[in-house]
Amino acid sequence: MADTSLPNAPRRLDKVWLLVALIPLALALLDPDAVGPILSGALKSFGGTLPFILFAVTAIGYLKATGAEGLLANAFQGNTIRMIIVAALAGGLSPFCSCEVIPFVAALLAAGTPLSAVMAFWLASPLMDPAMFAITAGGISPEFAIAKTIAAVTLGIAGGLVTLAFANTAIFANPLKLVEKQGCGCNPSPFTG
Repeated sequence: MADTSLPNAPRRLDKVWLLVALIPLALALLDPDAVGPILSGALKSFGGTLPFILFAVTAIGYLKATGAEGLLANAFQGNTIRMIIVAALAGGLSPFCSCEVIPFVAALLAAGTPLSAVMAFWLASPLMDPAMFAITAGGISPEFAIAKTIAAVTLGIAGGLVTLAFANTAIFANPLKLVEKQGCGCNPSPFTG
């Protein structure tokens, strides 16, 4: 899509950034004495999580640059129960954003991967990833990040097993529907990155 705006036209201010600027301004008008301590606390909190954010961004950049996403395709081979467990672990530890999960799932289904393993991956993946783990560990606690990772993998395994239980019923008779356009435009192929 071509940019039709004039070269010297002022850009629209994002509403989120506008709100970020207006909240301290409103606070300054309503309670001027509270502005300093609140902004100081916010900056201190951000400074405490900044190393984790930088680590997470660097780690995700490295994984994407090396094509590590393609290695996940190997997790979807073999015994169905093992596939469900490995898929849930891969989903809970993969660096996919929620947008990248959808074309990966479509590709897995198109490749003939059992729906139960795909469901295990699909449920676990958006709940936790390395960046989210690092930020959660730094912002809340490492224990909470580990518990959330375990919950994501457990949910993926449970969803995969429930899907496996219903695999031979009419509910999941044809999970792969023909569509004209697959993907969301994030990457060309989830198997190649």
